[in-house]
Formats: sequence, structure tokens, C-alpha cells
Amino acid sequence: MGARRAGEVGGARRGAVVIRRAEGRDAGRLTRLVRSSRAYEGRYSSMVEGYRVGPDYIAAHRVFVAVEEAAGGGPSEQERMWGFYALMVEPAELDLMFVADQAQGYGIGRRLVAHMRDEARRAGLDRVRVVSHPPAEGFYRSVGARPVGTVRANPPAVMWDRPELAFLVEPGEER
Repeated sequence: MGARRAGEVGGARRGAVVIRRAEGRDAGRLTRLVRSSRAYEGRYSSMVEGYRVGPDYIAAHRVFVAVEEAAGGGPSEQERMWGFYALMVEPAELDLMFVADQAQGYGIGRRLVAHMRDEARRAGLDRVRVVSHPPAEGFYRSVGARPVGTVRANPPAVMWDRPELAFLVEPGEER
């Protein structure tokens, strides 16, 4: 397998992948991305069953999407959505982060984390908490999050313990 380059998702050269602020009209596609994630199959399916990312959530938080730039350069329903994250500022937490199953392994998650750290820096944060889905802990550690504890199960909402990590946000230049 050859090296994967930015703009190549699924092995084919496509439009440039850009990160932009989510808009209320993105809510349905964000919800579908969450609910269809293979990471939440089986024992974890209850976490996303009925989950909804609504326009109100997008308006209240710093939500950004990684999309394949559409012809003409502007947002459109024809954009391919490869992933997104939601940064809560008070308290400072990475609330949601998802990468489409077919886009995993192509650097989208790393780009979203780098963007999130820049956004946190702009917001004046010095650290961002992450309560990780257990299978995602390795990814978060690989992009610089450090373990800080464990969030215990809270049945019936969450039936398993989850790793708690933190990204340190260094002051300085944005990427």
C-alpha cells in the first residue's frame, strides 16, 4: 500500500479536504455520521442509538467539519463530509469527534485534532478534556492526549468505564 496523501480518501484523488465551521443545515449529516459509526456497533451501540446533533448544539458550541471541497468552493449538500469535532469551551472539553468509517487512516482525525488545538488556543484554553470511547483511546494518545483518569460507568446511560485524557494546549503560533 502506498503513502496516503491529503486529498486522497479511499485511495482515489478527490477534491481538497478542508475544515470549516459547521452550520445548522449540517445537523442531519452529522447525526448520520455519529449513528452509522462502526466504532459504536455491538456493545457500544446504545451510546449512539437515537443520538442527534441538532442545529441548536451546532450554534451553542464550536463545531467544525472536515469536508471534501465542492466544485465552486462553497458549502453544499454535495460536499462529502469526512468527519467533525465539537469543542466545548466552558468547561473545556472535546465533546464529540467522529471520522467517517471510509475516511479512517487518511489523516482526517489528526487534522481535526490539530484544528481543535488551534481553536482551543484562540479561545484561551490551556487544556482540553476528552472522555474517550474506549476503542478510541489509542488514537487520542497517538495525537498527544495524556491519560488523567477514568470516568466510571453510569448505568443505564453508559455501561462501561471510559478513559479520561487531556490535551495540553501550548501558547504560541497556530498552524
